[in-house]
Amino acid sequence: MSSQVFSQKTFNQSLKKYYTFYTGGFIGFVIALAIAEQVGMSRAWIGYWFLFATIGLYAGIGIMSRTAEVAEYYVAGRRVPAFFNGMATGADWMSAASFIGMAGTLFLGGFDGLAWVMGWTGGYCLVALFLAPYLRKFGQFTIPDFLAERYGGNVVRTIGIVSAITCSFVYVVAQIYGVGLITSRFTGLEFGIGVFVGLSGILVCSMLGGMKAVTWTQVAQYIILIIAYMTPVVWLGIKHTGIPVPQLAYGYTLQKVTELEKKITADPKEQEVRKTFADRAAAGRAALADPEKAYAEGKARVEKNLADLKAANAPADKIAEAEKAVAAYPKDEVMARSVWSREAGLAARTGGPRPHAEAFVGKDEAARNTARLNFIGIVFCMMFGTAALPHILMRYYTTPSVQQARVSVFWSLFFIFLLYFTAPCLAVLAKYDMYSNLVGSSFASLPAWAAAWAKVDPGLLNITDVNHDGIVQWAEVVIGGDLIVLATPEIAGLPYVVSGLVAAGGLAAALSTADGLLLTIANALSHDLYYKMIDPNASTTKRVTISKALLVVVAIVAAYVTSLKPGDILFLVGAAFSLAASAFFPPLVMGVFWKRANKWGAIIGMAAGLAICVYYMVTRYPFFGINMPLWFGLSPVSAGMFGLPVGIVTIFVVSMLTAPPSRKVQELVEHVRYPNLLTDTAGSQSR
Repeated sequence: MSSQVFSQKTFNQSLKKYYTFYTGGFIGFVIALAIAEQVGMSRAWIGYWFLFATIGLYAGIGIMSRTAEVAEYYVAGRRVPAFFNGMATGADWMSAASFIGMAGTLFLGGFDGLAWVMGWTGGYCLVALFLAPYLRKFGQFTIPDFLAERYGGNVVRTIGIVSAITCSFVYVVAQIYGVGLITSRFTGLEFGIGVFVGLSGILVCSMLGGMKAVTWTQVAQYIILIIAYMTPVVWLGIKHTGIPVPQLAYGYTLQKVTELEKKITADPKEQEVRKTFADRAAAGRAALADPEKAYAEGKARVEKNLADLKAANAPADKIAEAEKAVAAYPKDEVMARSVWSREAGLAARTGGPRPHAEAFVGKDEAARNTARLNFIGIVFCMMFGTAALPHILMRYYTTPSVQQARVSVFWSLFFIFLLYFTAPCLAVLAKYDMYSNLVGSSFASLPAWAAAWAKVDPGLLNITDVNHDGIVQWAEVVIGGDLIVLATPEIAGLPYVVSGLVAAGGLAAALSTADGLLLTIANALSHDLYYKMIDPNASTTKRVTISKALLVVVAIVAAYVTSLKPGDILFLVGAAFSLAASAFFPPLVMGVFWKRANKWGAIIGMAAGLAICVYYMVTRYPFFGINMPLWFGLSPVSAGMFGLPVGIVTIFVVSMLTAPPSRKVQELVEHVRYPNLLTDTAGSQSR
């Protein structure tokens, strides 16, 4: 045992030395590119250097960590120290949603965006208290492993496999979208090509070395992403607050943002634009009330206008304009409905800037109550989803002992805190720069970053001169939350190398989470489905080979779905959390803390929770085109508010109505829950 402890200690010291050198090398690389920019290196080449150098680094770690050993491939040999596992978990957790979407959500939603921060950080408290140490003591490789052992039978394992694939696939689509967004903007590659360039880095890491390669790559990725996130914030902090730790002093900037919001709201030109939107929204709603009549009258009106101009021998430019109006008129009533629906949606742009520091904004008490309920719904779903995501829980299988698993959760929270403590500050600083520099500027001299981002995706940025005065009003700006973090360095006028650094950080965040998610999906298929249910006699080599092949297949399918752009990053990630909370949290926690929970309770409870969650999302999210009324005003991303309680109640009721689990299963629960002096795989005591 002493030799194992000595070996683990030597291993820890080697890791600290390697990653210290790596951090210094990366900082030197950034400084070298900054110097190169000053002497004339083009922006395109800076983007290429960041993209290919970092992906090449991750691929190199994957190649050096390649393995065919089952324990190494699935759980990194169970010898990842708590500190480094916390860092890897932070990277696994810091997805494109956290890195790219979090500050953007706070930028757009102000106070209400804090629901995501509260939910995601609070979720790790649930992980530490209810799941991580118990799953580590159980051992094995995957979450369906635990469910099958705890409840018994392949039916439970099958539902676990379906649930793991469902929530992980939705999550990985969001990461791949982030990869495509970053690579297309900062290298000029087409979105689809950018997706596959990023996927190459993902596949080399996770395919060759499984969890072993993913773990050491994620540590490297965390270092890059936290440096990338902090750099522009420190820079902007010095610019706006005079100190390099703006997280402690951005309240003064928030006061100035509030003053600018009032000024923008009172601006007559701003009110003029919003009045235009209100009129168009009213016309859209009126047309939708009687679409057949509205379509016929509208078509007759534009055609009559063209005929009158021709009869009056009007100037050529007037006739040309009327001809364009006729050509642009919807071809049929279905297309017209779509246009009118968009026009009716302009009602959302008829108010002033959303007050950043005000909680639960709404026109009346009912609207404020709905906003309050959605805030609670997001906190609820993100907390319980965090405690049930398979790719996060798998990380705690990799530590040497139960005690290390507990310490690992602490380090995970610390490394996540660094980014989440910074995101609200970044949102305020970016909003101040937008209000100060963009609003009131001339359309004739829009900054280069605006045109560049509009080309990537018009949904991310669209600035239209609605009242034709040549001046940008805030109401004329449509901005997507996914743009804020990536564009902030350009908006603030920082050197382009900082933009490249932020892009590299966003790419690291997306790739690190995608690695873990693809591995979870492939392992669910190769280990839980193939090995445990189809061919229990499969050799080690065959099992690992099948997992690697499935990784490629799943990645390609996910890339195709991503090309359809099914939703913004934050919605897709939030949906994954609701799905995980509904399917996994009830059977996992009740399986650990309630001996009476049995197989039929788990089967029916998991199926019911997942089904109600999927049903609510599909029938309420606009992408699917069904658009049924919301329950209690809760948005589709909070579907876990219905799925999780249904799962818990169903497990309880069905378990009480059917036979209790066997004595062997109850002994397993006691073994998992209570510390003992048995040594674990690393030779450490379990407690």
